[in-house]
Amino acid sequence: MRQHAILPAPHLKQARLQLLEQGICPQADIDLRVAQSWQRSYSAGLSPLGVNPCDDNLNAAHLRQARELNHDLISHSEPVIEYLFEQVKHSHSMVILADAQGVLMHTLGDLDFLSKADRVALKCGASWAEHHRGTNAIGTALAASSEIEINGAEHYLEPNEFLTCAASPILSAQGQLMGILDISGDHRSRHPHTLGLVSTAAQMIENSMVMSACRQHVLVQIHPRAEGIGSVAQGLLAFSEEGCLVGANRKALLLLNLQYGDLGVCSWSHIFEQHWQKLLSNQRGVKLQADRVYTRSGAALFAMIHPQSRQVRQMIYSGVPNSAAHYSPPPVVEEGSQTPADQMWQGMAEKARKVIDKQIPLLITGESGVGKEVFAQTIHRRSARKAAAFVAVNCAAIPEHLIEAELFGYVAGAFTGASKNGAMGKLREAHGGTLFLDEIGDMPLPLQTRLLRVLQERQVTPLGSSQSLTVDFNLVCATHQHLKSRVAQGLFREDLFYRINGLNVCLPPLRERADFDILLANILREVSPTADILIADDVLRAMKRYRWPGNLRQLSHVLRAAVALLDEAETLISWQHLGGDLVQELGGNVDASMRAEFVVPRKPGVSGVPDSDNLHLHSMHLIQQALHNANGNVSAAARNLGISRQTLYRKLQMNES
Repeated sequence: MRQHAILPAPHLKQARLQLLEQGICPQADIDLRVAQSWQRSYSAGLSPLGVNPCDDNLNAAHLRQARELNHDLISHSEPVIEYLFEQVKHSHSMVILADAQGVLMHTLGDLDFLSKADRVALKCGASWAEHHRGTNAIGTALAASSEIEINGAEHYLEPNEFLTCAASPILSAQGQLMGILDISGDHRSRHPHTLGLVSTAAQMIENSMVMSACRQHVLVQIHPRAEGIGSVAQGLLAFSEEGCLVGANRKALLLLNLQYGDLGVCSWSHIFEQHWQKLLSNQRGVKLQADRVYTRSGAALFAMIHPQSRQVRQMIYSGVPNSAAHYSPPPVVEEGSQTPADQMWQGMAEKARKVIDKQIPLLITGESGVGKEVFAQTIHRRSARKAAAFVAVNCAAIPEHLIEAELFGYVAGAFTGASKNGAMGKLREAHGGTLFLDEIGDMPLPLQTRLLRVLQERQVTPLGSSQSLTVDFNLVCATHQHLKSRVAQGLFREDLFYRINGLNVCLPPLRERADFDILLANILREVSPTADILIADDVLRAMKRYRWPGNLRQLSHVLRAAVALLDEAETLISWQHLGGDLVQELGGNVDASMRAEFVVPRKPGVSGVPDSDNLHLHSMHLIQQALHNANGNVSAAARNLGISRQTLYRKLQMNES
């Protein structure tokens, strides 16, 4: 709802005229944000009469590039925009999505109320930033970073006074402004609830983006009522595996009286009285349920781990409530990059995209840790079913006695310990969307038979029921196993193999990718979003030569551990920040020129591998060299080494002792 009443047009025009001619600030009865926007528009040199050439609209090529850069925003917004338009389609209005610069990315709606010139102004690629179009809902929501309604003569440019516009920002899990959702129409058809409607829709998009972006973390849903879990009004919190708060939606911050600046600083224990590990252990089981938790201020909330939290599902099924049970999905570089490996990845993605919506199953193969699930999620987002669920099942992580109930569901009382309400099962959860069966090569033979029947008949029968239910989903399977060998060994059904192998995509191992630097930078940015972490040149060269048998999973673990071992304010990863076994393996790949850099003696029987004493000597050699290069300036030497001055002093004192 508006905070200020809509004033008569003559009143608004008179106030704006006073601002322009006499520099008099608008009266107190005018919305302060509107008055501030008028002042910004005036400072940008815009004339209220509208004689303001706007030559900054994007051409087709630049618009295509902008849409690619905003792919996630657009893909999460389109289903909501379609739903939103259904609510306003009879009001001579249109729904508009703009990016973080105010450029229109997607529009849907009725153009009959617009003139020919106005239709051009509201086409994709047009900029509605304040410095181009003056006060308007999109531009002013961007400038104020808050929802706002601009009606009639509240617009700075008189040619826009026929419009009524309501807009709301869309924020990322870290509070970054991603875009603006707007409803614009003829001011004569203004409805008082439009702002509330567009704000709710923006929240739906925001929640969808937060859940997608934070799926690799522990995603916790909160609400004052248990029934509110899963609704658009729920709060979303993303925690690292150790319980550090790394992301949230605005509703969660409001419920907890937090700000985006608290991300990376607060942990679960700072916010709630209940122990972090207790929440994880309470959520263990086939069916997640909401737990009552209490904040440090005494407020009662209900909390539940989101079922699509990949790490948590693996932890739940393995029964191991600690970080050893899961890891963050390795980042992959998608469309928009031009490295050779990216072109290969894009080529495979393009093939998969062409078949996924034609009832052709996709089989993704490759070594463990190459990013098969990330690839599957990407294909889902490119499919016609992107607005529906992506349901992932790790066939190797679920205990054999639970996998049948997990896949096919069950009715109440089907077996001892079954929920009194029954369970839908993953196959039915994926109805209308995508079913991803990870590590299908490890599926037990009896279950392969049931799965084959479902894929043939597209019907599933829950445990304890005689009624068959229709299911429809895109099927994507993945495995690190050589399935033809498993078939020859009698461990995998041949008919099921040909049923799931519509198109085989083999993802390359990390050692064969040419975009190592980009992947490494993505992981470091995820691990340390607030500091630029660097890797010593000799370590980086050794990493590039290493075979990486664990692929992106191994690289992610190594970098996370290395960053954790950095001293405060230290930003350079070197040999002492790596595990001893990895140092040995990397040292085996160090060439003669690199070995010369150590300039330290080595223990007998160890070739090219820096031991603990050598690591210390090597560290001191680097420090002395940095001090020499900086002419004894400790601050400059510390800055060149990527460590704090206090850390440098401490290391020098340790050497003297």
